[in-house]
Amino acid sequence: MGIPVLDLTGALVPGGPRSAEVARAFRSAAMASGFFYVRHHGVDAAMVERQFDITRRLMALPIERREQLSIEHSPIMRGYEGLGAQTLDAAMKPDLKESFYCGMDWPADHPYVKAGYQTYGPSQWPAELPDVRAHCEAYIDAMNRLSLRLMQLMALSLDLPEDYFDAACHDPMVTLRMVRYPAHPEGADERTFGAGAHTDWGAVTILAQDAHGGLEVQMPGGSWVAATPMDGTFVVNLGDMIPRWTNGLYHSNPHRVRNLYSGGQARYSIPFFYEPEYLARIVPVPGTVPAGEAPRYTPCTAGEHLQEMYRKTYGLQKQAATEGAA
Repeated sequence: MGIPVLDLTGALVPGGPRSAEVARAFRSAAMASGFFYVRHHGVDAAMVERQFDITRRLMALPIERREQLSIEHSPIMRGYEGLGAQTLDAAMKPDLKESFYCGMDWPADHPYVKAGYQTYGPSQWPAELPDVRAHCEAYIDAMNRLSLRLMQLMALSLDLPEDYFDAACHDPMVTLRMVRYPAHPEGADERTFGAGAHTDWGAVTILAQDAHGGLEVQMPGGSWVAATPMDGTFVVNLGDMIPRWTNGLYHSNPHRVRNLYSGGQARYSIPFFYEPEYLARIVPVPGTVPAGEAPRYTPCTAGEHLQEMYRKTYGLQKQAATEGAA
């Protein structure tokens, strides 16, 4: 079993002539690994390449400057995160990656900003790279449109109205993360990963990856397969909110990264994380709970779920640091 490719030709707008066909392919992928490629997705290749250029430029800033933009200075974790700051797999060493987080700059008078909800608020931008903000915001806008369309196709795949999830995605929580993985260290042990095995936390992740590869996906039987880069595609995967929303019908499978194939070069990737708005209720959609059975997951809001995941992964890193000092 491999990772399927969904061609979005004729399915990029509501009511598109191939929407039902693509929704059936979506359902098949979602019930297997929760991973698939999308091609003919409507995002210009030049925009994607420009985003990789921005990523390289951000990571080329002096380390002292990057640290001035640390996520520690942002209440909503926008900015730079250094090597080893995150541990996605508790059984492994801290992840060998550094990244820059940004998102939609919501106005200060938005009620979610006033409430201090995660992801709602300003990003940190480097003044010496004045074009970065505008380019990132344009890319986020393109990813928002594609993400919403994927949510609509998911609704169709569940035999629901195409706009079933639209209301929950009115003011979405979104994060654009630009990631640099250094070359895998020579002589590294089996507990060393660029990103340890994990599932994503939210609804939909759309990943642009460079030509080096390194992403591996766990299939339903437990085997790991490479998500080999394919020109003109994104890798899409479903996050942990989707099993909650579908009562376990759709899957959020583990994946991991090892930068083994770049010939000693850095690997760059750009994941975009899309979640419904903070107060959206995550309860099983109609038709997913068998008659007479209780839901498999405790109902919650999208924000409650996301906060729990943040505490878990960054708490693991703090625990590892404490144990290492003992």
